[in-house]
Amino acid sequence: MANSWRRERWDSLRLLTPNWQSRLPGLRYEGPDPDGYMTVPEVTEFIERFAKLSHAPVRTGTHVTSVRPGGSGYHVTTTRGELACRTVVIASGACNRPSVPAFAAAVPAVVEQLTPFGYRDPAQLPDGGVLVVGASATGVQLAAELQRSGRPVTLSVGEHVRLPRTYRGRDVLWWMDASGVWDQRYDEVEDLTRARRLPSPQLVGTPERATLDLNALTSMGVELVGRWAAVRDGRALFSGGLRNMFSLADLKMRRLLDAFDEWARENGRDAEVGPSERFAPTRVPPTNRLHLDLRSGEIRTIVWATGFRPDYGWLDVPVVDAKGQLRHEGGAVDSPGLYALGLPVLRRRKSTFIYGIEDDARAVIDQLAQYLAQR
Repeated sequence: MANSWRRERWDSLRLLTPNWQSRLPGLRYEGPDPDGYMTVPEVTEFIERFAKLSHAPVRTGTHVTSVRPGGSGYHVTTTRGELACRTVVIASGACNRPSVPAFAAAVPAVVEQLTPFGYRDPAQLPDGGVLVVGASATGVQLAAELQRSGRPVTLSVGEHVRLPRTYRGRDVLWWMDASGVWDQRYDEVEDLTRARRLPSPQLVGTPERATLDLNALTSMGVELVGRWAAVRDGRALFSGGLRNMFSLADLKMRRLLDAFDEWARENGRDAEVGPSERFAPTRVPPTNRLHLDLRSGEIRTIVWATGFRPDYGWLDVPVVDAKGQLRHEGGAVDSPGLYALGLPVLRRRKSTFIYGIEDDARAVIDQLAQYLAQR
């Protein structure tokens, strides 16, 4: 994990979770800014410090090239030799590769294309307009940064999760944590498949704890267009459903804030937080373009902020489904002795957060220990 933060993140990125929420067994944030958000170097240092404190036998600079069944367990091939083990825990994450639509191949060659893995700062992009595709956490952050750099930015908006950075004087993730939303178990979720595919909320970690939603981007001068549907004759074609997309995201946010208010009332917490708040609806552009000529020179760069997917090319065990996702039940993979951690809603809604991994890890390791005891 520290390696991905060191090599696969843009320079200005910060954690979306507040510092007080950065905790691992035996290690938690103890600095002067508990409500701030760690920078990339701080996250890397935090993880490296945990590795030292835990005395785990970490092998750095080692790549796993294959995991395959063998003997009474599995054979693991690495760039530093072979390992034989009875059990394996896959903790390689869910964001190993950017997910880019197939029609990207039809974009005219004069337009430069890159993903968040290759982006570092605005200076690396050619002068001219930028089309950012995707309006989740990554997309809105990059759109804002590029707009501030003086480049005209167009943001293609699909399904998204709108959240304020703070609500009633507390970080919105405090509410998610305190009210128990993040602790909801995977076997309590009504539509687990959908929950595991939900886009990350429109949040940014900044010293001023600012809300970065589509209204904020519009005020900065970012142009909003609909979901990018296709490329035809060098033209990007966008859907016309912005109003409906905005209304749905606004509705879901209002329902969540209502649930926070109800929790505060029922648990006697109203006195320790600010008054109830409501936020203006997402503003619909007076006109929105349904197509954009990519050969005109208006757009010089496309940044694909269209999500990520796991990479299991090294996993030589038939446990990956047709969509490239690991088949598992609460972290127990569909192969004896094989387990997973760090995937979306693995066992709880907080499964992919640094502080959320501990509860999942304890449950998964209990299963692993029982498996070994039975053997």
